[in-house]
Amino acid sequence: MTEKKTSYLAPALILICTVAALITMVGVIKCNVAVSLMIVGIITIFLAQATGAKWETISVNIGEAINTVYIGVFIMMLVGMLIGSWMAAGTVPMLMYYGLKWLSPSIFLVATCILCSLMSIMTGTSWGTIGTMGIALIGVAKGLGVNEMYTIGAVVTGALIGDKMSPLSDTTILAPTVSGTDVYKHIVSMLYTTVPAFVISIVMYAILGINHTGSSVVTESYTEIMNTLSANFNMNILSLLPPILVVVLILLKKPSIPTFGIGIFAGGVVAALIQGRGFKEIVGICANGFSVDTGSDIVNSMVNRGGLLNMMSTIAVIIAAALFSGALKSCGVFEMLCDIIKKIAKGRRSVLASSYVLHFLLYALTGSYFVTFSIVGPMMGPIFDEYDIDRRNLSRMLEDTGTTAAPLIPWSTFSVYVAGALGVSSWSYLLYCPLSYLGLITAAIYIVTGFGIFRRDGSMLCSNKAVDKA
Repeated sequence: MTEKKTSYLAPALILICTVAALITMVGVIKCNVAVSLMIVGIITIFLAQATGAKWETISVNIGEAINTVYIGVFIMMLVGMLIGSWMAAGTVPMLMYYGLKWLSPSIFLVATCILCSLMSIMTGTSWGTIGTMGIALIGVAKGLGVNEMYTIGAVVTGALIGDKMSPLSDTTILAPTVSGTDVYKHIVSMLYTTVPAFVISIVMYAILGINHTGSSVVTESYTEIMNTLSANFNMNILSLLPPILVVVLILLKKPSIPTFGIGIFAGGVVAALIQGRGFKEIVGICANGFSVDTGSDIVNSMVNRGGLLNMMSTIAVIIAAALFSGALKSCGVFEMLCDIIKKIAKGRRSVLASSYVLHFLLYALTGSYFVTFSIVGPMMGPIFDEYDIDRRNLSRMLEDTGTTAAPLIPWSTFSVYVAGALGVSSWSYLLYCPLSYLGLITAAIYIVTGFGIFRRDGSMLCSNKAVDKA
């Protein structure tokens, strides 16, 4: 036993030192996240080599980590182009205009959460929802005088709930796949942690909306936004064609990348035919983002967004996180954590609690649930079988401590995307995004009580059935 502990000394020290360095650089000194991850990642590579890892092994591990996120990188690039294209087409400005016209301040936050939930369920993407519907609703919030952080919290909550529950979502498919269960059982199981969080979120947004009850919608800012939008964009119903087309294609289960490509193309066509923009201008908007001086600073801040190049800083964080993740794996950190879990798991609740802590810790280290799902799911699946725990609990745990916990980790791929798309750090709106922490709290309560935790025969741990290995 002593010899085994000694073998864990190097990876344990590396883990503590690198995480401390990362937290200090990002959280205390406020250094750039991508550069911080690169610096710590390079240092970790040297430490891996110092502990005996070969460069060939390190490069393979880094390559595997990058391989798990490359689809997300392409989607992020396409979302940047999509936002620019739909701004040029007048799609997002039109949604802002009619959102201001139809929504009242008192119900706005509740409506925002529900609308983003529905769009994310239909499309299967939280990123696409935030980058299109989310941006439009944040613009509406400015006109209605609703707190921007409240609005971003409602947008993110809705987008994550929809993404988590949608059978079209990559995470909803990946989590049960790597855990060894089916998608239907996975979605039904997630209702146990998602529904309470959704209900509490709606109540929170309703209470926050009470502050706006009776307030006048027609303010000076409201009038300025409405007049400026109508003066700078042709409010033609055909501007809604690109998002309708994208939703239809996704409902038909077409692949995300070609679907977004068609959405960009449709936006470009509408921008040319309805808004009168030239081909070169549209291509430039897709590359650099939409940029126009409308004569109103408020409207400029609402519509001047998007572009592939404006996503590069976010993509840099994702690549840097993959470098750090691959270097940690080469140091034996992941293997050490997995071995510890296998040794301390002596009963059902300890297995559940250990997998919960392990996945959240790995996610906090890597910032990518695509990486951590593929590590923890296959590793813990057989252990869940041994202790007669249905694997739907494992797949749900991956989502609760990964997908919906993303705003808790500032360097997660999700958080840096939101920062790039909306211009705010995750901790700025975290309090108003209850799903991110309520999912973790609810999952922990279920582990302790046994409610919502299923045996392989479908019964819950909290039932009166006599069991061993409790």
